[in-house]
Order: sequence, then C-alpha cells, then structure tokens
Amino acid sequence: MTVNQTKNIDILIIGAGPIGIACALECKKQDLNYLVIEKGALTNSLFNYPLNMTFFSTSEKLEIDNIPFISNNPKPTRNEALEYYRRVTTSNQLNINLYEQIISVEKNDKGFKVTSNKTQYETKKVIVATGFYDIPNLLNVPGESLEKVMHYYKEAHPYTLQNIAVVGASNSSVDAALEIYRKGGNVTMIIRGETIGERVKYWVRPDIINRIEEGSIKAFFNSEITEISPDKIHIKTPKGNTTIANDYVIALTGYQPNFKLLEQIGVQFSKDGKRIPKYNTDTMETNINGLYLAGVICGGMETHKWFIENSRIHAKQIAQHIKTAL
Repeated sequence: MTVNQTKNIDILIIGAGPIGIACALECKKQDLNYLVIEKGALTNSLFNYPLNMTFFSTSEKLEIDNIPFISNNPKPTRNEALEYYRRVTTSNQLNINLYEQIISVEKNDKGFKVTSNKTQYETKKVIVATGFYDIPNLLNVPGESLEKVMHYYKEAHPYTLQNIAVVGASNSSVDAALEIYRKGGNVTMIIRGETIGERVKYWVRPDIINRIEEGSIKAFFNSEITEISPDKIHIKTPKGNTTIANDYVIALTGYQPNFKLLEQIGVQFSKDGKRIPKYNTDTMETNINGLYLAGVICGGMETHKWFIENSRIHAKQIAQHIKTAL
C-alpha cells in the first residue's frame, strides 16, 4: 500500500451516507475545515438497497438541513433518495472523497492520525457515521459460503423459475419474497419467529400474510436452516427436520456496525449484548476525546433504534460542540 503525504484538516468524517452528508453540511455552515471519506459510492448503503425499494418514512422525514425533498408519492423510492442526496452534495459543493478506505484511526496529542488506502491525515476531530449495512449477520451453518447464498437482495429477475429460500421476516425479507414470487420464483420463507415481523410496513404485511395463507408462498415458522447444500437446504422445524429443493438462499437476517473500527480507537461498549457505544447524548462525543458518533452506529446491535429521521439532529449537536472546542 502506497500512502501519499500527510494532509492536515480539522474534522474528518467517516461515511458519506445521509448522516455523514448532514455532518458535512453543518461543518460547512460553521466554517469548519472538514473532509468526508467514503469507502464506496455516495450514500453507499442506499445505493445497495433493492432497486424497487420504497421507504417507510415520508420524504420530509428524510430531509437534511431543511433542504426540501420532493418525491412523486408521500413515501419516496430508493432512486428518488439517491437523487436527493446527490443533489444536496453537489449543489453545496461538499468536500467528499469517494472510494477511499479507512485503514486505521490512532489517537495522539494533536488529535488523531487517520490512515486510508490512499492518504494519511492529521485531524483534530473525527466523526464516525458509518451506518450498519456492510456486515451481515451470518447464519453460521455449513454451506453458507456457497455462491448461491446471498446476504443482500437487489432485484427479482435472476430468481425467476428458481427455488428460492428467503430467510427472515423483516421488511427486507418480505419485500424480497413478494417480488420474487411475482416474478415467477418458487419462494419459501424460513422464519425463526412464529409470525411475520410486527415492524413490517403496514401496507405490505397483509399482502405477505395472505400469500402465505393461500399457499402462494410457503413458510416455515419457528424454524431455521441447519445446512445448505448445492441443490437443497435442510431445515429444523417444530414438526421435525425436513429437506427441500433449493437453487438460491437469500439470507436477510440483518446487519451490524463496524465495531472493529471503534474498538481499535478505544471506544467503550455496553456489556449487555447490545454493544451500544458509550457517548454523551448532548454532544455525541464518545469516551475518546474528540471522537464523535452520528447516526445508526449509535445504537450498536439495536440497528432499528436510529434512522435518518431521528438521527439527523446529531449533525447539529456535533458541529456546535466542535465549534466551541476548536
């Protein structure tokens, strides 16, 4: 790895999702010297959402910095969100480096030394706004490494005329199951609980329940996959073990934040299994002086706790605190 010469900035923001963009906007308003580093595309997590996804939230709840988000319907689509955040970024000429991977963050007397795969930075403050969509929760069963096993879902077309197992009962699982079924896939849902998740979008939940009840989509409740083979899956059910034909497994069992980065820096976590990082709720500063958290990452394993709509305030809290500290 070749790293260019060290660059000096006041604030380095890790992650160019909606909340990272919101942090950049607030830093710009406060005339703070900032830079956003993103390992993938702009709003990389949103980019990797299913092509036809519709948000649960309305467009005004996804707005940042009071910049209007106009969508064709009250609940915007993935493409509309991508366009909105792109226009916010370009029209405000935000300082963002895309496709640059953070390797390490080290605390020192001046603040932090941050090393990426391209450059080394000396910065006084670091804001981590990396979300949670990059590390899937694994099934941890034999055969999970087979190429036919997916932990992300993009679109239904490749699964037409195929035997598909969708694991999970959340919004993403239900959306995938319904789309694939309507594109001609033979769908079976494998669900650990006894019913479809209560947080599934209210206009979608009756649809999936009806499809299961009529037999269009098969479902094993209180069940789990025990092994994945090239042409079948093995399932543990309340009625005993069973095996069904299978071409693809789409395991949408949730995701988790990049805890390794926070651990490396020295952030402390709750010890109750939720792994909630320690931070000041008024300033969003962690137990590491000068290191701040923003967005979904604040919830640890409780990835359903923070959304764009209730964490966009983090940007203002952080920028105001940094302004007084610099």
